[in-house]
Parts: sequence; structure tokens; C-alpha cells
Amino acid sequence: MNDTTFDYIIIGGGTAGCLLANRLSADASKRVLLIEAGRKDDYHWIHIPVGYLYCIGNPRTDWLYNTEPDAGLNGRTLRYPRGKTLGGCSSINGMIYMRGQARDYDHWAQLTGDARWRWKQVLPDFMRHEDHYKGGDALHGAGSEWRVDKQRLRWDILDAFAQAAQQAGIPTTDDFNRGNNEGVGYFEVNQKNGLRWNTAKAFLRPTCYARPNFEMWTSAQVAHLVIERQGDGSQHCTGAKVWDGSEMVTASASREVLLCAGSVGSPQLLQLSGIGPAALLQQHGIAVKQDLPGVGANLQDHLQIRAVYQVQGVPTLNTLAGSWLGKAKIALEYATRRSGPMSMAPSQLGAFTRSSPAHEHPNIEYHVQPLSLDAFGEPLHHFNAFTASVCNINPTSRGTVAIKSPRFEDAPAIAPNYLSTAQDRQVAADSLRTTRRIVQQPALAAYAPQEIRPGMQYQSDDDLAKLAGDIATTIFHPVGTTKMGADNDPMAVVDSELRVRGVAGLRVVDAGVMPTITSGNTNAPTLMIAEKAAQFIRAAAR
Repeated sequence: MNDTTFDYIIIGGGTAGCLLANRLSADASKRVLLIEAGRKDDYHWIHIPVGYLYCIGNPRTDWLYNTEPDAGLNGRTLRYPRGKTLGGCSSINGMIYMRGQARDYDHWAQLTGDARWRWKQVLPDFMRHEDHYKGGDALHGAGSEWRVDKQRLRWDILDAFAQAAQQAGIPTTDDFNRGNNEGVGYFEVNQKNGLRWNTAKAFLRPTCYARPNFEMWTSAQVAHLVIERQGDGSQHCTGAKVWDGSEMVTASASREVLLCAGSVGSPQLLQLSGIGPAALLQQHGIAVKQDLPGVGANLQDHLQIRAVYQVQGVPTLNTLAGSWLGKAKIALEYATRRSGPMSMAPSQLGAFTRSSPAHEHPNIEYHVQPLSLDAFGEPLHHFNAFTASVCNINPTSRGTVAIKSPRFEDAPAIAPNYLSTAQDRQVAADSLRTTRRIVQQPALAAYAPQEIRPGMQYQSDDDLAKLAGDIATTIFHPVGTTKMGADNDPMAVVDSELRVRGVAGLRVVDAGVMPTITSGNTNAPTLMIAEKAAQFIRAAAR
């Protein structure tokens, strides 16, 4: 950490930060610093797809956050994984490549007043970094950094579920990423040759590592941003205070500071730096540099309700991995062919449909798995079963992220406020009924599925909504806590070019800027946001 002056400082070496570092350091005349609080991604379980089981809840790779007790979950708290390693959440997530629906982005364009966020305008940004296994066409890119692959295994029980979904009126699809993701099919994944493909592999090495104008600090946590008042009274972000484990170092940016710390980390850092709701900052003795009430507000997440069905006469991972011999076979298959259960994404089969005919668009997403367990991190059940997890992809509930103290070492309070609206509770009840309707179709009858969780004794709206609170859990898609918006939106934190309102030289580039959550998994949209941000930043430099 000898030279601490750069053109650009990127805070957070996760999904957005890695892509941004690649794009900005491509200009040899600009010096770029990437700061990551976690360690390098040299932990072997990051790269073996099933290794997410060993990365989530592990201080080597996870921030180990927990939510506040949540009334919508009947007072429960949830583990809230966020990647703390190079590659960020792309190093520990489910590897599912999912853009969302065209209407998501058209809505963003409406809310921001900026047509550049429309689906037709963001599609080239998705394609710009894509390397799709089928090659390039009008909707997919090929030959770029971000590998999108076909899964390397299938299961009889999942094929039967897919057939049952079709019998229940859900069409089949071979591509969820055309702008309308309605249908049932196997997810595409961010893997390459049976290994996880994270953003550190894709965008940092070997490209950035070979550039003399690129520098990276790992195991270096930003304590707060440096905000200076200019002669005209305006605020300007000039750098960051960084704790390297032994001393506090000041890193200075001559052009911009780019906050890519995610939907939890970015609002926390803004608040610690005096940017956020004035009352919250004053409560913790922090001088208010910019009163922005939207910092930490508007938290949205996908809540999954896990229905478990015991089955007969068909193998699932429960029994396949239930013996040492089975485990040895699984390990051998992965070692020799890079396939089988060790190459599995957490969910293999997906489906998008409507929870009831009242919905104009698909509003629920299924993640179907050939396994079951009591809770994430618990052992697999000893009987054959599958899990049909369903989530409301357009929730109306909103939560918050708020600092608990002025110390950067202290985790913030995360309050997702799940199931806090009547609409979300109705979708929860209806989605469980939709699951039952699929499972009752002829395609699954041969396997005699029995609902062991939640159980058929729960039938009424009130029962099912309360039950959702008892058994539902996050699917790890927090967004919206530093949302972009139009000038007349008092809760907008950044403008449509992701510049923090009232503070020059500072942008937020991560999932926090989404004004509304995308209709599906959120990793691919975060990369698209970073791709677009790189263009905004380069244009500003010119």
C-alpha cells in the first residue's frame, strides 16, 4: 500500500466490482484500485459447484450476517449470506444465470425517466460480457468473459416434475433469458468445464493482473469514505479510509470512488460516512454530510417457501449420498468427468408461472431440487424426496438496512420485513396451492408423492400465510437499498447514471441501485448494471 493515489477506487471486489475493474483498467492511462474486505478466491470449495454448502456460513467466505427478528416470519431471524471473498456473491451463490423479464427494465426506465434502462437498451449490456454455450445470436453473446453453460446432469424426478408442470398448464422452455421467462426447464449456470465460473476468474485474471495500472488490496476493509466540502459548499468524495489489519490507510481518488459493496455493505458505508437519513446518523454521533433518507430503505428480497415431497421408486440425492459407497461414487464421477451431484447448482430445474389467474405476468419462480432437509446446513433426509421451493418474484414488502453503531466492524441491522403486505401473504398462500396442483398431475403419480412439509392439513389462506412465515427463508437476493430514481423522487439515492445525489465523485454500482427487484435471480442483472456503469464513467472522463 505504498502509492495510495489513483484515478478510480472500486470498493468491493464482488460481482460488480470485478467487471468494473476490468473495464476501467483497460484504459492504460487510468490507475485503478480494487479494495476487497475478504481474501483471495483461492479456497477450493469456491470452485467446486457443490462447495456453496461449505462457503455459506463460513467466515472464510461469508460476512455471516443475520436478519433482525421478523414479524412476517413469526419472529424468526434468518442467516443472510453475503460473499466476503474475491468474486463476492458470485463465489458462493447458486450459479444460476437469469436476466429477469423485459418489463422489469422498462419499469426502471419509467421510474428513472431514462430510456437507457429499457430492456432493448440493456440487452446489449448483458450480451457484451456473455459467452453462451450455444454461441451468439440475437439474444446471446459469445466469446466474452462470462460463461453461461448447460448443466451437466439430469434427474428422473426433476424430469417428471417438469412434465407435471406442463400438464398443469406451464409451457416448456429451453431459455429463460429472452425477456419473458414463463415456462419450465433446466436452469443455465455460470460454470465452465464443471467448475464454478466466478467474476474473479472471468474479469480479473489473467487480464487485470497483467495490467501495470491495476492494483488490488485484499483483506482490506473500508471504514468510511472521505467526503470534503468544497469552497462553493458542495460535497466531494475524494477517497476512503481503509483498515488493512494493522493500520488505517487513506486511499485517494482523483476522478471517482465507486461503491460496489452490495445491498448491505454499500448503505452501511454511506451511513458511516455521513450520507443517509439524518436522524439515524445523529443517533450514532455521525456528522451529517448529506441527508438522504433513502439510504438503507427500499430493501427487497425473494422469500422462498420450501415444500418437501417424499417419493417412492425413484432415486434422489438423499439416498444417493446416504452411504459412504454412494459418496465415493459421486466423488469419482466428479473427479473423472466433472459431472454428477458435485457439479450441481443448488437448484437444477426452474419454472416461472402465475400464482393465480389474476396476475398478468408470471409472478412466482420455482427452484426444484432432487433432495430434502430440515433446514439449510442440516443433513439430508434418509428417505427419497424432492423440494419444490417457490418465491414471489415481485414482492411488495420493503425493509431496511441501518447501522447499529459508528464502528465499521459492527454489522448493520438488516430488517427485510417479509410478508408485511396483504398482497405478499396472498401470493404466498396461492403459490403453495400452485405447487400442490403441479404435484397432483399424472406425471408424478408413479412416484406417489406425499407432502411432508408443510403438510396437507394446512388449507386456508390464513393457515398457509402463517405457515409461510414459519418455513420460508431468503433466497439471497437483497436489492434496492441505494435505489436510482428521478430527480423528483425524495427516496432516490442515486440518479440514472448511478451518481450519489449531492456528493460529487461518488457512484454506487451494485444491486442496491435497483429501484425494484428483477423477476428472478439477481446476479446477472448486477453484472449488466456494472457494464452500463462503466460506459457512464468512461463518458464522464471524456
